[in-house]
Amino acid sequence: MMPLSMVKPGETNTIKKVGGKEETRKFLENLGFVTGGEVTVVSEIEGNLIVNVKDSRVAIGKDMANRIMV
Repeated sequence: MMPLSMVKPGETNTIKKVGGKEETRKFLENLGFVTGGEVTVVSEIEGNLIVNVKDSRVAIGKDMANRIMV
């Protein structure tokens, strides 16, 4: 298991765990980051990620990406 921030662009992974405070987890779940879901890193710029999750592109910061374990 590793944080989403360490995944290379183009790789598809399964979300194993979403960490952080309750409100952070709810926010990420509303964006589509749910346990068992597929996530693909599209690109990475200075630690910030653009990912495909549930058929939509989402940009997340490095701090949020560190809370999503794949």
